[in-house]
Amino acid sequence: MKYFLLLFVIIAINSSFAQDKDVQIGSGLNPRMQSQGGYFDYSDPEAVNIKVSVWGFVKYPGKYVIPEYSSLSDLLSYAGGPTDDAHLDDLRLFRTKADSTQELIKFDYDDLLWEDNLSKEIKNPKLQAGDMVMVAGTQRLYTRDYVTLTVSVLSALISLSILILNIAKK
Repeated sequence: MKYFLLLFVIIAINSSFAQDKDVQIGSGLNPRMQSQGGYFDYSDPEAVNIKVSVWGFVKYPGKYVIPEYSSLSDLLSYAGGPTDDAHLDDLRLFRTKADSTQELIKFDYDDLLWEDNLSKEIKNPKLQAGDMVMVAGTQRLYTRDYVTLTVSVLSALISLSILILNIAKK
């Protein structure tokens, strides 16, 4: 029993310190999307797969395992596309180079959609392992949000005035 407990502790420690690699060959799981709380697997079982992240105003932000041949527009498609609140003219790609320096590349989504009209300077970038894509945006307020805010403030003011009137009667 003592050896079994020791073996269990050693296995638990080794698995907790295991490093997550950004590149893998094939897929050991489901060949199509397998998701668990912000982790999406679109890997190709017969190709080299990389791990990238997409954050911000997309439908499904999180970490993705995708084939190495995927482009930025493919990743945005895997993420469910941008939300209504996204600023499509401000996509940012953060990349850590081999010499540990970081690079920031800015894109306009329209440039990615109309690739035939692009200048030679702007291209649909090939993603690399460890890349992080940020889709900027701002939260918009809709009519129901304004109504909710107004009703909340109004109810607080009514409650406060009732409290003042009850104190004044005493």
